[in-house]
Amino acid sequence: MKINRSAVSLNVEDVAASAAFLSEHLGFREEMSADGFVSLGHPDAGMNVVLLRRGLEALPAGFRDQVAAGLILAFTVDDAAGTEARLKEAGVEITMPLLDEPWGERLFQVTDPNGVIVQFVEWRTPAEA
Repeated sequence: MKINRSAVSLNVEDVAASAAFLSEHLGFREEMSADGFVSLGHPDAGMNVVLLRRGLEALPAGFRDQVAAGLILAFTVDDAAGTEARLKEAGVEITMPLLDEPWGERLFQVTDPNGVIVQFVEWRTPAEA
């Protein structure tokens, strides 16, 4: 099987708020949209983030009222410290400050307007950490 692209779909209360956050701060761009739906692509990510309005009838009955909870939307970046600084300067609240793990993971988190946790990870060798 060949997978050409990946996507993650998130049920949120306010599709426009999450779409604006991902577009303004992370460089995602709208590829498709309809009432209660937007698909965002990124030129570097190789994946789409699909936002669906909670309660949308197109969703299966058992899932339509759920929201994206307990999920972390993670992106690998080349410079976590620089990315954190840029987002802070843009007024984005850093909900988990930059952290260096002994195994080489450098990460921080922000939270979008719908409560979706967005994590940025830089992988370093343990010697660099």
